[in-house]
Amino acid sequence: MPKQNDALKDRLSRYRQIKITVTGRKSGCAISNQVWFVFEDDKLLLLPVRGSDTQWYKNILKKPVMQIDARGAKAEVKVDRVTDAKKVSSVVEKFRAKYGAGDVKKYYSKFDVAVQAQIR
Repeated sequence: MPKQNDALKDRLSRYRQIKITVTGRKSGCAISNQVWFVFEDDKLLLLPVRGSDTQWYKNILKKPVMQIDARGAKAEVKVDRVTDAKKVSSVVEKFRAKYGAGDVKKYYSKFDVAVQAQIR
């Protein structure tokens, strides 16, 4: 499947948001959200808007897998939680660099966790 992931990596390097789909921890249903992200060194970095209180974040605690869709280039990825304060802070800085500190401040209210996935 190298072609599919090449297309995905290409889109991740150019786009400002992607759609993620997680499995609801109570409902078991697929739940989709548009999210901002940073893609760097084959790693997809996500910052939940309300930190550990964010619903999709709570869902991946139960099932650490999500589908990502960058305008039609899709993949299922295993996700890892980032709870180390220094690493979370590093992800926050990358978001500020990509989206602007003002917008990050406007939309994000809690910076206690981040999420990363390896895109192969």
